[in-house]
Amino acid sequence: MTAATPTSAAPARRARHEAELRAHGLRVTAARLAALDAVDDHQHADADTVLRTVRGALGSVSVQAVYDVLNTLTDKGIVRRIEPAGHPARYERRVGDNHHHVVCRECGAVADVDCAVGHSPCLTPADTAGFRIDTAEVTFWGLCPDCAR
Repeated sequence: MTAATPTSAAPARRARHEAELRAHGLRVTAARLAALDAVDDHQHADADTVLRTVRGALGSVSVQAVYDVLNTLTDKGIVRRIEPAGHPARYERRVGDNHHHVVCRECGAVADVDCAVGHSPCLTPADTAGFRIDTAEVTFWGLCPDCAR
């Protein structure tokens, strides 16, 4: 799959990304557009994959700039960062719901899993310790179909 650049991406996708950035009070920059394209094209991408994709689209861009963009997009709720134990952080565009993830113990592949039961937070703890719970994050572990063969 070829990485889409901010200038060659489908005009509708670019317009959607620009509107999304502005709606969250962010300036539209080439690095932000390229990072959104990268995460759109590579769900559950780690920062190195996003960096390679952004560099492929823009040429020279610093590692710190890409991390800054990913942190900003995460802070604004435009992308979601997941951090499976023992694996690098990964980024996805599926936000606004309380889905979970399944991770392959062998190859590290990650896939989305819809909520186990009910509405957000999908799980009810026996004791909340006084916290008002709004999200439950569950990671299921196993073998993906390829590794299970």
